[in-house]
Amino acid sequence: MPFIDARISKKLTDEQKTQLKTGLGGIMSLIGKPESYTMICIQDDCALYFGGRRLEEGAYLAVDILGSKNPDNSGKFTAAACSLLNEQLGIPGNNVYVEYRHTTDWGWNGGNF
Repeated sequence: MPFIDARISKKLTDEQKTQLKTGLGGIMSLIGKPESYTMICIQDDCALYFGGRRLEEGAYLAVDILGSKNPDNSGKFTAAACSLLNEQLGIPGNNVYVEYRHTTDWGWNGGNF
């Protein structure tokens, strides 16, 4: 039951949001989670600051996952996400943070897993 909260400093078109959603959903398999249960929120035109300066091209991804952490898988996801953001939106990897949050409790469709 993954959830990706993507905050992007640039203003995106609907097409760019769709492409980003598709790309992020596609790389969820790197952390062993199916795209079919992945929820993604894309917030564009965010005021992101890094090192005291405003990022014209930057991103913050928070990835919430049901279950335990696998550092190898999250490292692969981070590399793929940075590559995706660079290729699709021109955001360099050194302007991207990826946070992983793991939980044992997740609710969906009136119940919990």
